[in-house]
Amino acid sequence: MPRIVHFEIMAAEPARAVQFYSNVFGWEIKKWDGPEDYWLITTGPDGEPGINGGLGQSRGEPLTVNTIAVPSVDDYADKVVQNGGKIVLPKMAIPGVGYQIYCQDTEGIVFGLHQADPSAQ
Repeated sequence: MPRIVHFEIMAAEPARAVQFYSNVFGWEIKKWDGPEDYWLITTGPDGEPGINGGLGQSRGEPLTVNTIAVPSVDDYADKVVQNGGKIVLPKMAIPGVGYQIYCQDTEGIVFGLHQADPSAQ
């Protein structure tokens, strides 16, 4: 069964948000060594309840997005559309990580679908 495995905070001012979340919660936030400005958030030790996340530049209104791991983003994107949802950002490769699609449910809530694939380019 697909589960939420990652959250994203999409902020108008990412550097300010990094400072806020690290100061308030003590989260470890480090810049990702990838093709775009993105920070990885560690919320606690592995093996304890909870998930880790990321922080990036908002492409509109600031928002928080939960990402769900699925075996195939293409198959689940089809299910989203068949059930009244929308694709808001099409499939993209995250080099060395996998594939991501952003969707909107019938209530207007944005969420991500992620397919792990280390060979993604």
